[in-house]
Amino acid sequence: MVRTVRIVPQAHAANVERLGRYLRTLDAGLNFVIPFIDRVRPLIDLREQVVSFPPQPVITEDNLVVHIDTVQYFQVTDPRAAQYEIADYIKAIEQLTITTLRNVIGSLDLEATLVSREQISTQLRAVLDDASTKWGVRVNRVEIKAIDPPPTIQEAMEKQMRAERDKRAAILTAEGARQSAILTAEGEKQSAILRAEGAKAAAILEAEGQAEAIGRVFDAVHRHNADPKLLAYQYLQMLPELAKGQGNTFFVIPSEVTGALQAVSKAFGGQGDDGESAKPAAEEKTSGQDGPPALNAPAQPSGGATAYQPASQEAPVQQ
Repeated sequence: MVRTVRIVPQAHAANVERLGRYLRTLDAGLNFVIPFIDRVRPLIDLREQVVSFPPQPVITEDNLVVHIDTVQYFQVTDPRAAQYEIADYIKAIEQLTITTLRNVIGSLDLEATLVSREQISTQLRAVLDDASTKWGVRVNRVEIKAIDPPPTIQEAMEKQMRAERDKRAAILTAEGARQSAILTAEGEKQSAILRAEGAKAAAILEAEGQAEAIGRVFDAVHRHNADPKLLAYQYLQMLPELAKGQGNTFFVIPSEVTGALQAVSKAFGGQGDDGESAKPAAEEKTSGQDGPPALNAPAQPSGGATAYQPASQEAPVQQ
């Protein structure tokens, strides 16, 4: 009874031989066979299987030896063919993969090999699927897991990649410096424009203020009808300001000043109605004496100018 009843797990199959000849395939579930006459072979897995083959040395078109590691996904579709058409379908797939891989890689150089993994996988799958169909095996996918060039080539590639990264870093640094300089120049330009506009507005406001102040002073003077004595006094107050410079030894006094002096002379004890200019009571020249020098400033006609030299030089007033 034990040899009669056979239970096959799900996604598995078993071939039955009667008197050494293939009879039928047992599916998943409960199956009955004739003991001592029927022989049940080992179970065959019908699920998709994954097999990773060790790296294989392959020569490229430019005579470089590379090691390629492949991974295959396949599935048994015909248990009878997988067991009777070939002795070991896994080993057969491995050897077929090696030969096909050498044929495909031999037509590509190293650069094309490194960037053509999808193309290599597609060609391998087409060849393997066509050859393994009669074995009852279907190859679903072939993946290139690793492509290892020689150590010298790897070192050269690393140097090249390092140089490319350094180049990109230098380019990015230069672009950043350029953009920074542009932004700095734009900022300085805007700052200069704003400063110039501010200076312009300040100058305009200052000029307007001065014009308004002068206008108010002018209006006030004319409104109050200032007499010649006040104007002459203002002229006299401005004379020390003209002589404040360290290098001022000679300057020109306008004729209006002499007229102002004449008015002051009339106001403070000068001559009467005849219109002649009053002469000072005394003219003193300081020579080795203390005290301020006397000013000899005779009247001049309107529109003329009087040359004045400080008394420290002991020079007379010249017309």
